[in-house]
Amino acid sequence: MGLKIYWTDFSKSELHQIFDYYKETASLRIARKLVLEITKAVLKLKEQPNIGQKEKLLLNRKEEFRYLVCKNYKVLYWLNESENRIEITDIFDTRQNPSKIDRSQ
Repeated sequence: MGLKIYWTDFSKSELHQIFDYYKETASLRIARKLVLEITKAVLKLKEQPNIGQKEKLLLNRKEEFRYLVCKNYKVLYWLNESENRIEITDIFDTRQNPSKIDRSQ
């Protein structure tokens, strides 16, 4: 299909925060491993962009948001067909209140 992966500034910021948190609370090795797992999961979307489930809490948006689960995180994305890319919009910690998922723009 030839889709590109595009990380929004917000999603990059969330990924950096996850890395920093685990680097401080666990170890550099664990932080790297977790971030690598998340980024590898995202690469699967290039070939199968619709493998993620639709995010019910974001049905009010004009885009059709989907998500992949990786460890305790939901990787939120949508297929931007006009730009021929998959936009990663958020990496949401599922241990939070689900209503907070509407925080990303």
